[in-house]
Amino acid sequence: MGKISCVYKVMPEDAETDLEALKQDIKSVIDVEDIGEENVAFGLKAIKVSTITTDEEGGTDAVEEKLEKVDNVQSIELEHFDKL
Repeated sequence: MGKISCVYKVMPEDAETDLEALKQDIKSVIDVEDIGEENVAFGLKAIKVSTITTDEEGGTDAVEEKLEKVDNVQSIELEHFDKL
C-alpha cells in the first residue's frame, strides 16, 4: 500500500492553551514531519502538523483519531493530503 502525506490544522481549546505543551502532546501520539503555528484571529493560534501515514495504518482517519484524544484540542481539520 502507499504512503500518504497529510497536513492538519489543530485548534486549541482557547487562546490560553500552552501551545508548546500541546505540540509535545501531539508529537507523543503521531510521528510528526513538521509542526508550526498559524495566526487565526484575536490572539488565537492554530497548530499546523505535517505527518506521513500509510493505508495499512488506517490512513488519515487513524491520524485524526489519535489527534482527537489529545487534551486541549478543540478541533482538527485535514487541510491537504497527497499520495506519495
